[in-house]
Amino acid sequence: MNKDKLKRYFDILIPVTTCNLHCDYCYVTHHHLSSAEVKPLDYSIPHIRKAFSQERLGGKCLLNFCGEGETLLAPYIVPLTRELLEEGHYVMLVTNGLPTKRIKELTEEIPAELRKHLILKISFHFMELKSKGLLDKYFDNIRLLERNGVSFTVELTPSDGEIPYIEEIKEVCLKNLGALCHITVARDDSKPEIPILTALSRDEYIKVWGQFNSPLFDFKMQIFGQPRKEFCYNGLWGGFINLNTGSLSQCYNARRTLILDDPTSPIPFCAAGKCNVAHCYNGHSWLTLGMIPELVTPTYLEMRDRITADGRHWIGEEMRQFLSQKLEENNEQLPPRSKWWIMVKREFIDPVYSLKRRIYARIHRRR
Repeated sequence: MNKDKLKRYFDILIPVTTCNLHCDYCYVTHHHLSSAEVKPLDYSIPHIRKAFSQERLGGKCLLNFCGEGETLLAPYIVPLTRELLEEGHYVMLVTNGLPTKRIKELTEEIPAELRKHLILKISFHFMELKSKGLLDKYFDNIRLLERNGVSFTVELTPSDGEIPYIEEIKEVCLKNLGALCHITVARDDSKPEIPILTALSRDEYIKVWGQFNSPLFDFKMQIFGQPRKEFCYNGLWGGFINLNTGSLSQCYNARRTLILDDPTSPIPFCAAGKCNVAHCYNGHSWLTLGMIPELVTPTYLEMRDRITADGRHWIGEEMRQFLSQKLEENNEQLPPRSKWWIMVKREFIDPVYSLKRRIYARIHRRR
């Protein structure tokens, strides 16, 4: 088996807020956006494939697609996924695991060889599934994926209301998945410091949710709340793409560059250098994939895989080898002077960009 090299990682926003669940910890629920109509993309799927060509992106990339609502409710997601798999990329889809029709389409309309490069990151909204009687459907869909060679990973966003059900959650996972689900960390995006969304103390939170022995949870808690001072290659070795605006950002809330309007033009990749966010709350992907080379971290594969009691992996062999790589293995690092110059420019760019955003927001509020 030839080892495909991971060149870049992109977190890609799908413009869909529609959702078939109403979790009490979700901002889509809070803002009453879950019933909004799914709008078509402004760009055709062949246009997007051309914009995401290996030649333009520099090689095979890891593409993570996530909607603000349920990603698989976007009617174009299956043909878009197939096109990008055919282009040679590896694709991740974030989902709540319930759209059975779309999951069947993924297993039936994408050839088996391409399915080896697809993984579904399946959120486990236990309370909603239990209250709506959807647990059987949820696990049936996961088994359908597994039978058809699609990698998957299951993670639960912990809420204080689920604490009394922890033993039941464990039992259900072991019975249906052969292993415990991973645990992520719920965060409060309404506050600038982006704290953990819980009434528990940090130590209590770790004690309660650490019993799932999830490397994802362990690493997120290790870095949660720690500002990153090191030089970050996000923006050069990947970035955040918004399919609604057609823009690439060095990271969340960073300056944006339009990259989808002209799919033939070179992309002006540039490292962010300095992080302007309180902490790297999604460092389980950015950092484990190697955006900060000197930072010693587990691999992204460790964040996602589980080995079942009978020895099966949630993640297939070819996907495992891809997710176990670090970006610095396949990219050149910048010399010290180039990094210094990027940091100097960032000291000027950040305040100017922030001022422009505030002015833009104020103008649009008046309309």
